[in-house]
Amino acid sequence: MNSQMINRRYLVTGASGYVGGRLVRALVEDDRNVRVFLRDKTKIQGQPWAHEVEIFEGNANSYDDLNSALIGIHTAYYLLHSINLGPDFDKIEAQMARNFARAAQAQGVSQIVYLGGIANDSKTSKHLASRAQAGSELASTDVAVMELRAGIVIGSGSASFEMLRHLTHRLPIMTTPKWVTNRTQPIAVRDVLWYLRKSAALTKPVSAIFDIGGPEVLTYADMMQKFAKISGLPKRWIIKVPVLTPKLSSLWIGLVTPVPTALARPLVGSLISEVVADPARSIDALIPPPPEGLLNVESAIRLALSRISEHSVETRWSDAGVATAPWQKAQGDPDWAGETILRDHREMFSDIPAQRIWKEIESIGGENGWYGADWLWWLRGLLDRFFGGVGLRRGRRDPDHLRVGESLDFWRVEAIESGRVLRLYAEMILPGKAWLEFRLDEVDGRTRITQEATFAPRGLGGQLYWYIVLPFHSFIFPTMMKNILKKSAKN
Repeated sequence: MNSQMINRRYLVTGASGYVGGRLVRALVEDDRNVRVFLRDKTKIQGQPWAHEVEIFEGNANSYDDLNSALIGIHTAYYLLHSINLGPDFDKIEAQMARNFARAAQAQGVSQIVYLGGIANDSKTSKHLASRAQAGSELASTDVAVMELRAGIVIGSGSASFEMLRHLTHRLPIMTTPKWVTNRTQPIAVRDVLWYLRKSAALTKPVSAIFDIGGPEVLTYADMMQKFAKISGLPKRWIIKVPVLTPKLSSLWIGLVTPVPTALARPLVGSLISEVVADPARSIDALIPPPPEGLLNVESAIRLALSRISEHSVETRWSDAGVATAPWQKAQGDPDWAGETILRDHREMFSDIPAQRIWKEIESIGGENGWYGADWLWWLRGLLDRFFGGVGLRRGRRDPDHLRVGESLDFWRVEAIESGRVLRLYAEMILPGKAWLEFRLDEVDGRTRITQEATFAPRGLGGQLYWYIVLPFHSFIFPTMMKNILKKSAKN
């Protein structure tokens, strides 16, 4: 790496997201000088690279924050999305990109690298049209913008992959909309990162749009059949029906997969037209493919499944959280001074060493369950999804270990001190804010396990909610503690 490259500073927006988190790791491995821009730095505390980057906390909707974050930056990666901000998300995305471009120009940024979506069809969805518009806004100043447009991204933890995986696994016979026969050109996340990573080493700024795709063009139905074959499942029966609109399809996907309806809608919208790379926008002359070649669909699926089976999923679609989702508005800071805090506090003592108890606490949720009364947790998750929430199906990234900032069913890990404290913040739809905390400490040679549910109600509705669910607490929480200790004693 020459001296010019060494002196470069790179900004990565969306560093707590699926692609952003992996890109930061790749740039750090390449010894790049990286600054990350995100709303809440706690969401990356569990990342192995968190102490190797400069962290700037700010709001992507604030020009002043963007202006400050871009000081001294040579190349800025724009990986921001606003698809969960309601019907006007396209306007919000356009304004956000416009502000970013203005701030980049004011700070003398040499290069913006933007990851968008392939949009070569006049009938493209609102989501893809918004991504294209964001690219146009980014290119509205004198700063060079290199726009990489990708289709379906296949990789462990990606929303597109989770949607494909669960639809194929759970539905041997499915009625599907006609878009399953539209052609698409998926790309492995490994190869997306290859192009993003190599763009950091360009000697001169580039202003151009490039379509990036894998080596195969096939239909979504073909991908489901490939997935079934690789997973050892029988061939799926796919029956096309004309009445399933993108809206109905996204509701169905939200019901049978971990992907919430709000996120499924733009994903489905991206499939209503053909998403195939335009050869005229090939990137090969600027950044050749990886030496081992681009992964085909089957290889990309196999790699993703191997990462899942090895519990080595680096980032997930849910890592960025739901801070901008509609239901999160109910969890904002109260308008009044001084919150009302309601608590369900329980303690038990045991002769079992704390480390053995901690092992069970850290493995809570996901496929491991909630140590009793799982049907009540399932019912609460179903109710949450019915009202547009995330439900329980996000599961866990790893069955045994947690890190700060990652999702855990309808919770997010807010704090973790290995062997001592686990605090979860609720991301379900609630009339207030809720936490569930476990603490372990030693008292007179014995282990004390403390479990505390905390709720900050929003108005009278929030207080009524607490007292309605309180009887369930008296059953769920004692059962949970007893079963944690019971399992700890066996292991």
